[in-house]
Amino acid sequence: MKKFLGTIIIVFLTSLTFGQTNKTNSQKPLKEPFTDSSLYLQPLEVKAIRAAETAPFTKTNLNKEQIALGNSGQDLPFLLNQTPSTVINSDAGNGVGYTGIHIRGSDATRINVTLNGIPYNDAESMGTYFVDLPDFASSINSIQIQRGVGTSSNGASAFGATLNLATNEFNEKAYTEFNNSYGSFNTWKSTLKAGTGLIADHFTVDARMSKVSSDGYIDRASSDLKSFYLSTAYINKKSSLRLNIFSGKEKTYQAWYGITADQLSSNRTYNPAGMEKTGSPYNNQTDNYTQTHYQLFFNHSFNKLWSFNTALFLTKGKGYYEEYKADQSYADYGLPNQTQGGTTYASTDLVRQRWLDNNFYGQIASLQYKDQKDELTFGGGWTNYEGKHFGNIIWMNIGTVSADYHYYDYPATKWDANFYSKWMHKFNNQWQSFIDVQYRTITHKMDGFEGNDKLSVHRKFNFINPKAGITYTKNGWQVYLSYALGNKEPNRDDFQASLISQPKQETLHDFELGIEKRTLNLHYGATLYYMNYINQLVLTGQINDVGSYTRTNVPSSYRVGLELQASAQFTNWLNIAGNLTFSKNKIKSFTEYIDNWDNGTQNAIEHQNTDISFSPNTIGSLTVNIHPIKNVDLSLLSKYVGKQYMDNAQNESSKLDAYFTQDLRIALTLKKKLFKEWHIIGQLNNIFNTKYQPNGYAYNYIYNNTLSNENGYYPMAGRNFMLSVNINF
Repeated sequence: MKKFLGTIIIVFLTSLTFGQTNKTNSQKPLKEPFTDSSLYLQPLEVKAIRAAETAPFTKTNLNKEQIALGNSGQDLPFLLNQTPSTVINSDAGNGVGYTGIHIRGSDATRINVTLNGIPYNDAESMGTYFVDLPDFASSINSIQIQRGVGTSSNGASAFGATLNLATNEFNEKAYTEFNNSYGSFNTWKSTLKAGTGLIADHFTVDARMSKVSSDGYIDRASSDLKSFYLSTAYINKKSSLRLNIFSGKEKTYQAWYGITADQLSSNRTYNPAGMEKTGSPYNNQTDNYTQTHYQLFFNHSFNKLWSFNTALFLTKGKGYYEEYKADQSYADYGLPNQTQGGTTYASTDLVRQRWLDNNFYGQIASLQYKDQKDELTFGGGWTNYEGKHFGNIIWMNIGTVSADYHYYDYPATKWDANFYSKWMHKFNNQWQSFIDVQYRTITHKMDGFEGNDKLSVHRKFNFINPKAGITYTKNGWQVYLSYALGNKEPNRDDFQASLISQPKQETLHDFELGIEKRTLNLHYGATLYYMNYINQLVLTGQINDVGSYTRTNVPSSYRVGLELQASAQFTNWLNIAGNLTFSKNKIKSFTEYIDNWDNGTQNAIEHQNTDISFSPNTIGSLTVNIHPIKNVDLSLLSKYVGKQYMDNAQNESSKLDAYFTQDLRIALTLKKKLFKEWHIIGQLNNIFNTKYQPNGYAYNYIYNNTLSNENGYYPMAGRNFMLSVNINF
């Protein structure tokens, strides 16, 4: 840890010194690793919700080339690992299948994600499941990450970050690509991409087909992922009409149970999934889901000042997870006891499927005005979610059941609408202001929950979310100060309480102060943030009045941190980029509840000023790029994550240890060798075979008057590799 922190600080201080002495190169900014690419046509639906370069919000941009360099088949969060304040994890241990991401300690349910401006977060859980979009990175042209509340966007509230993915950017020339990757754990990725470029000055078509498969690092944690992407557009001088259709189909063997502390040292790849079956594990303990997106965009420029865009969309999802369950009571499934051979049985082994069948549809729109001093955007959208939760039994050891029998059936709907106005005003060449006000209304209707089929919850929320800031820019310096208010509704699980103990909305006051300096060969900057939460929903261990463990509102909590970034082009063959975050993430006071197995009650323990779970106080990354000879690039990618707690009580017995990993990447480009261009990329991950686990869960209880814990951990793979061969025809 000390060596890593020392290296980051030395690079940062070296950059400061370099910036002070190199005055001759102060006229042009360095194109750092996380700046936006120059786009021939940036879609209006993306421009409406992204923060502009001079907007007073904390952001990171990735362009198409940067995305492609790291895209060897792992899920999208792994492409973002080197960005500031980011921690990633993987159930299967190697980045294929189900993955997770935290930004500034906030998990995916608190990160607003849009695809071309269209909401992507699951409407009920508000989680983001990139496994349902296999190899989507191969179709992405640019990514913007806004940390904090950020500017107004469509969809779920941003309580930690906003992640905007864009695929609609214009490809002027025809292309064909065939990309293949192979790596450890029998991991394969095959991608075929093609585009027509501009046909007859008006038409364009882009298409992709992908297949990703892996055995996974964890036992039986296999993934079989397929996807396609099709986009066709008509473009003229003032208008464009685009239709996107893309789909992902995933089948993954379940790896979401974790392992014990003892198994971390003795059997790190153990997978308890399917082990309820006597003998060999159940071979189809899998998650199966297909998600298909239909997006129709219309953009129009009325004149040099006014432009308009709108989009209609439909997202269809359907799938289930299947599991073998031993010794299940018939009564729990609404079935009578079964008689066989004159003996009556009250329980049996069975295989069940838990289904989700949903439609998510809506519209977004924005009207934009821009002149030399002012830029105004009026926008918003509406969405409607229709979800069916139901369960089937496909096999029983004793007895039979009808194929169309549902042992539970819980329909749910969610209506969401928002309207926003943004105004950016230039006072002069140095000073610029930004004002943004959003109104959002949400209506939930949920009829039945697991174990509470009679509970119906109908809730409505109305939010007003203002943001404001100011930016000063001069001689390569940029300084900004902003304030943003965010409000967030509870997710589906939070509502599983009686009508007299329903959760409250969460509120976040976010203050951001940033400063940065750009020259031809240097960029450095710092961001100070303070995120003050009111009624944040956290796990306390308490069982609510309907017998479920759900999150509880705590009155006051906060995150305060300093994000440092620097990059320097020392010579034409060496550049370095790094970032380092120091933070405090605290709940001022809350009551922890611990199950007492001795008497069947819960013990209450008061806590003061404890760390928020999964919020390390230190996060850093460092990338060293060397260009030793023509067409060859070497990169050393380092990542440090400080210790973090898996509960909100800051129990030392329930923590994840700090870890430091390094990856080595070699990229070779060959031109006009049989094909137009070859890109051969080899990456050795975790080169020092570090044993670490970035994710887990904690369960504390009292038994025989002794406090015990049953922690679960999700270990990551040791040393492993990926080799990619990408061909441009």
